[in-house]
Amino acid sequence: MIHTVGPVWNQGGVEKEQLLANCYVNSMRIAIENKIKTIAFPNISTGIYRFPKELAAKIAIQTIRSFVDSNKLQEVLFVCFDVENYNIYQKLLKEKSKQ
Repeated sequence: MIHTVGPVWNQGGVEKEQLLANCYVNSMRIAIENKIKTIAFPNISTGIYRFPKELAAKIAIQTIRSFVDSNKLQEVLFVCFDVENYNIYQKLLKEKSKQ
């Protein structure tokens, strides 16, 4: 298990978005350093930390896709807390696959 702590949204801002992206990148780097080929992520910071769910999902998908394109992770799974998050990820992943 790789543990990461996501940012608290509060008033938001670019720095919070970068902190969230860093959670994913740093976790994936640790996975690679430990020869882990599959990793699963929850919806980081979208619960009590109140990061906007759609924005968080966009950051997660973009960050992970960029990282995986140039690294050796074979599989990344998104584990959604609830139906709302699941639907957001489904929508965004379908949009991205059409591009």
